[in-house]
Amino acid sequence: MRYLPLTDADRSEMLARIGVATVDELFTDIPERMRMAALADLPRAKGEMEVERHLGAMAARNVPASSVPFFVGAGAYKHHVPATVDHLIQRSEFLTSYTPYQPEIAQGTLQYLFEFQTQVAMLTGMEVANASMYDGSTAAAEAVLMAHRVTRRRKAVLSGGLNPHYAEVVKTLSDLAGDEVVRLSPDVTATEDLLAAIDDSVSCIVVQTPDVFGNLRDLRAVADKAHAHGALLVAVFTEAVSLGLVEAPGAMGADIVVGEGQSIGNALSFGGPYVGLFATRQKFVRQMPGRLAGETVDADGRRGFVLTLSTREQHIRRDKATSNICTNSGLCCLAFTIHMSLLGEAGLTRLARVNHANAVKLAEALAAVPGVKVLNETFFNEFTLRLPKPAAAVVEAMADHHVLAGVPVSRLLPGAGLDDLLLVASTEVNTDADRAAFVAALTEVL
Repeated sequence: MRYLPLTDADRSEMLARIGVATVDELFTDIPERMRMAALADLPRAKGEMEVERHLGAMAARNVPASSVPFFVGAGAYKHHVPATVDHLIQRSEFLTSYTPYQPEIAQGTLQYLFEFQTQVAMLTGMEVANASMYDGSTAAAEAVLMAHRVTRRRKAVLSGGLNPHYAEVVKTLSDLAGDEVVRLSPDVTATEDLLAAIDDSVSCIVVQTPDVFGNLRDLRAVADKAHAHGALLVAVFTEAVSLGLVEAPGAMGADIVVGEGQSIGNALSFGGPYVGLFATRQKFVRQMPGRLAGETVDADGRRGFVLTLSTREQHIRRDKATSNICTNSGLCCLAFTIHMSLLGEAGLTRLARVNHANAVKLAEALAAVPGVKVLNETFFNEFTLRLPKPAAAVVEAMADHHVLAGVPVSRLLPGAGLDDLLLVASTEVNTDADRAAFVAALTEVL
């Protein structure tokens, strides 16, 4: 029997108190076209075994990333995760731990958060980092809101090289807050005039490097122009391994650096959970969202760790909070920290070099396929191809040849007139045989 404690009278009283007539009015922020007019066309009930069989059959239609040559990226990347990482994060002290409100019983959790922050600050070339966000896209949106607080302006400019998923999350939060977002046209070759978009009304300019099309960008001129107009530069990355080889955004003048940490320590996992990285300058620390774990000493002078800052709405007055994100991605954050500790600085650099070398080999081989053109002048481990056919159809055909070839740009930017472009990523997991299979399959389907 279902437990329904509220009567119709109770519901009517609650709705009247908040000023709406029906439950449906609570969903007015969701566009009507996105709402279902009726229940989904599914059986009202089935046995557990029947459901398992049905879902199992559906799952069997998938091609697992580890079963075929895999070149998919566009914000989530297949890297090798050492078995040590999974072994350690499944220890009960970590797996079942909760928010470290009580430092006297949460020193282990607080210490790894402190180490994580140190790693992120060093990777990004920044002075301070928080204890993680949900993922890269929410970190980017929070960075824009933070820039508005710092500059007291309400207009953000998004580069045409920003991952469209990130841009959509920024726009969603900005629309609800009444902030202005200027989204530049898709910039496949990194030739957009970002400087022209910056003026005294701009709070921040958001630029990704490597960008969604794989191009590496020099942020120095953008940073200088932004600072000259009192704006902030928000630098975004989706491939954390790139920071082992390319210049850190902080060294190029970024004020806030955000990105996705999935590439280090975390599997693809059908798109999540992931871990957002967020770093900034010391002078902006009190406007930074999320938590900040700090080092201290106890009454006996021994080293210890505490939550130094926690400016979220659960902890302080809601109107003084910097974020309504209610937690950090603790276990994913720990996986990142363990993997980064295993790699060390030299190991990360070697890993990044292997990624770049593998991508260069693949790009050179694909450029020799008739009708295929590599559009990038620079890239890390991901680049854009122009094909003589729509990329979505090519990807489907190559899947039939047991190669997962990449992400069609039309999937990220439908209706943008970029249907012949394909994003291809190559990491340390790809072998010479994988690359040969890609070239052979692409040659055949074209």
